Amino acid sequence: MTSEDDTRYMRLAIAASRDALAAGNFPYGAVLVSAAGQLLHVAQNNQVTTNDCTGHAEVALIREASAQLGADKLVGATIYASGEPCAMCAGAIFWSRAARLVFGMSNATIMRVGGGATLAMNSAAVLATASHPIQVDGPLLEDEAAAVLAGKG
Repeated sequence: MTSEDDTRYMRLAIAASRDALAAGNFPYGAVLVSAAGQLLHVAQNNQVTTNDCTGHAEVALIREASAQLGADKLVGATIYASGEPCAMCAGAIFWSRAARLVFGMSNATIMRVGGGATLAMNSAAVLATASHPIQVDGPLLEDEAAAVLAGKG
C-alpha cells in the first residue's frame, strides 16, 4: 500500500533521475527515508561520470548515505527508486538492512521503453529470499518515471 508520502518521495527519485540524465548518466534516481519518515538522502545514477559500472542510483544512495550518516541510519529505512532495482541493487538493499523498497518503473517497462542492459529479475523475488523481511511496493508513478527514461520527461 502506498501513501501521499510515497508519492512525494517517488517524485524526488524521479527528479534525481532527470538530474542524472542531465549530468550524462543513465536516468535513475533514489531516495532514502528513515524509519521515522525523515528524508535522509537523495542520489542519482553516476555510472558514466564516475566510470564505475556499479554506480546505479540505489548503490550510490547506500554508499553515500552510509559514508555521510553512518550505516545504522539505513536500518529500517525505506528506499525509493525510480526504476525497479536490478539484482545487484536488490542485494545492496538487503545488506543495508532497509525495511522497504518502493520503485517507480517495473523491469518490464524499463525493457519496453529501452532502458538498455538489465538484469530483469523481479526485485520482490530477490528480496523474498532475504533472511529479514523487506517489503516491496511498486510500480508507483510508472508513467512519470518512464517518461524520463524515454527522454520525454
